[in-house]
Amino acid sequence: MTEKTLHHVEFGSGTPVLLLHGYTIDHRLMLPLEGAFAAREGWRRLYVDLPGSGQSTRLAGPVTADAMGEAVLRFVDTTIGDEPFVVVGISYGGMLARHVVAERGAQVLGTALIAPLVKPSGARSVPDRQVLTVDDALLASLDPADRDTFAAIAVHQDAVGWQAFRDHVLPGIRAHHREDAAELLKAYMLSKTPETVFGTHQGRHLLVTGRQDHLVGWRDQVELLEHYPHMTYAAVDGAGHNVHLDQPAVVHGLLGSWLDAITGRD
Repeated sequence: MTEKTLHHVEFGSGTPVLLLHGYTIDHRLMLPLEGAFAAREGWRRLYVDLPGSGQSTRLAGPVTADAMGEAVLRFVDTTIGDEPFVVVGISYGGMLARHVVAERGAQVLGTALIAPLVKPSGARSVPDRQVLTVDDALLASLDPADRDTFAAIAVHQDAVGWQAFRDHVLPGIRAHHREDAAELLKAYMLSKTPETVFGTHQGRHLLVTGRQDHLVGWRDQVELLEHYPHMTYAAVDGAGHNVHLDQPAVVHGLLGSWLDAITGRD
C-alpha cells in the first residue's frame, strides 16, 4: 500500500492555515470556520482529510497516533514547506496540532485548539451529559441510525443542530475507514505529550471548549495554559463537543480576534 499526500481542499492565499479535524470524521467538520478566515485577506486555508478519513488514503503501516502525527508533518513539509503557518485543530486534531508545535514550533505562529483532546478516556474530567434543546418530532422523523449518532453527541437536538450535524459531521462518519479507526483506538494517544517536548511556545494561541462537552470536557484543557503564555481560553456555555457548530458566532468572534492578534491588528 502506497501512502499519498493527504487529500485537502484549499481556499485563499497568504499565510498557510493547517486545519485538522477529529476522530472518524473529515475536513467537512472544519468548513463552518471558513467565514472567520474569508472575512480577512492573507490566509491560505488547507482543510485536510487525515489518513483513512474522507478522501485520503490509509496509512501504509500501523495506525497509531504517532503515525497520524508523522503523516501530518509530511503534509506540512510537502505542502507548506518552510513558511511560517498557523494550525487549527478540533478534538483529535487539537492533539495533532500540539504535535505540530512540538516538531515544527519555530515555524508555527500560533494555534487555535477547539475542544482539543488532552487526556485518554477514563482519565478525563468531564461534565455529566446534558441535552439543552430537544425537538421530539424531528428526532422521530430521522433515520434511526442517523438519529442515534446525532443524539449521542448533540446538545441541541433541533432543526438547526441537525442541519449542522447532517452537513458537517455525518459525511465524515460515513466516509472514514472503520477498521483503521478501531486500530487507532489501541494507540490513540501520542507516545510523548507534546508540551514535554517544547515546554512553552511563545506564539499566539486560542483554546475554545464547550461547557457541556461530555466527551473531552473543559477542565483538563486549562492545564495547557502554562505552556502557552499568550493563549486565550474560553469555555463557551450552550455548547457541547462540536462547540463551533453549537455557538458559531462566539467561535467566529474568538477566531477573528486570534487571527487579528497574529497579524498585529488587535
